[in-house]
Amino acid sequence: MNFVKYHVSLSRLVSKSNVACSCYSKCNFGGRKLYSSISENGTKNIQNQHHIPVLADEVAFYLDPKPGQTILDMTFGAGGHTRKLLETVPGLQIFGLDRDPVAYSFAEKMASEFPGRFTPLLGRFSEVQSLLKEHNITEVDGILFDLGCSSMQFDDPSRGFGLSQDGPLDMRMDGNRFPDSPTASQILQFIDEEDLAKIIKTYGEEVLAKKIARAIIESRYMFYKLDTTHELATLVAAVIEKDNKLDKLGRHAHSATKTFQALRIFVNNELNELNRGLELAYKLLKTNGIVVALTFHSLEDRIVKRHLVGINMDEPVTKTLSQKYLNSLNIPNFCEVDEVYDKRWSVVTKHVLNPTFYEVKMNPRARSAKLRCASKN
Repeated sequence: MNFVKYHVSLSRLVSKSNVACSCYSKCNFGGRKLYSSISENGTKNIQNQHHIPVLADEVAFYLDPKPGQTILDMTFGAGGHTRKLLETVPGLQIFGLDRDPVAYSFAEKMASEFPGRFTPLLGRFSEVQSLLKEHNITEVDGILFDLGCSSMQFDDPSRGFGLSQDGPLDMRMDGNRFPDSPTASQILQFIDEEDLAKIIKTYGEEVLAKKIARAIIESRYMFYKLDTTHELATLVAAVIEKDNKLDKLGRHAHSATKTFQALRIFVNNELNELNRGLELAYKLLKTNGIVVALTFHSLEDRIVKRHLVGINMDEPVTKTLSQKYLNSLNIPNFCEVDEVYDKRWSVVTKHVLNPTFYEVKMNPRARSAKLRCASKN
C-alpha cells in the first residue's frame, strides 16, 4: 500500500507561520495487516449509551425548521440533533451525512423509524453535492455542522481516537471504506521528524511539538512500535514533564491530548474537508437559508468564522480589513469594493453561543462547544 502525497492548504490559516505540511511520502507497508476493524462489542456498547446532543435547543431555535422544508445534517453522528428535529417538526425532511460507516448504520435504522422523512448519506463533506443529486436534491433550507470527533468514536477503543481506553492507533473516521488510507500508527512509522513536528504544532497547537516528534522518531531505532493508543500516550507523557494542566472543568488533562488531536486532524484531512464543506453549504442553501455550526476547538472555529464573516481563507491570521487598506495610495478597484459590500453571509449570532453551566455539568464534552449561525444572502 502506498501513501498519496497530501498538501495541507489550510496551514497558513491555522498557524501564524506559513508552513505547508506536505507530509505524506510514498512508502510501502509490505502488506502489513491494519488495525481497522470495529469490534462488535464496542458497537453494541455505543448503541446502548444515551447520546446527548450539544446545544440541542439552540440548534433547533436558530435552524427554525418548518413543515415541508429540507434540512441537511452534515455530521449525523449518533443522530441526536436529527432525531429532535424530526420528532418536533412534522413534515420536515432531513438528509443525514456522515463519513463513518458506524454512524451510517445508525442512520439506516433511524430511516426505518421515519420513513420518507429521513435519508442517510455515506460520504465526506466534499461528496455531499453529488450524493444529494442522486436523490434529486439541488438546494436545502438549512444546514447543520456538528464538528469534531463524535462521542461514539471516542468511546469505542477499537477506533483509536481516545486516551481513556487502550486500542489500536487507527483514527480513521472512514473506517474500512478506503483500505489504502494510512492509519495514525503507519504515519508515525514512516513520516520524517520535521513534518511530524509541523503537524503536532499546527494541528495540535502543542508548544513542545519538536520534542515530541524527536521522541517518536527515536523510538523507531529502539524497535518500539507505536501500535496502540496507550503506547503513544505513554511515550508523550514520558517526554512532557508533569505540569498539572487542568481542563475547563478543573480536571487533569492528559499531556498527549494535543498530539492525539493533531494526528486525528491530519489522518482525516479534517480542516480541508471543513473548508470544502462550507463552500458547498453556500451553494446548496436557498437564499435566506440558515447554516448552524458547532465547533469544539479553535482551528475549526477559525475556519467557520472566516467563512461566515467573509475573510479570505488565504489572508494572514493577523491581517484585518483596516490593515489591508491602510495605504491611502492603494486605491481598490471595483471588484475589490464589490467583495467588501457584497457579503455572502449575514451573521445571525453576533457573538458565539456557549453551553450553560448546567449543560456542561450534565454533559462534560459540551464544555468547549461554540455555536455560530448565519443566513445566506
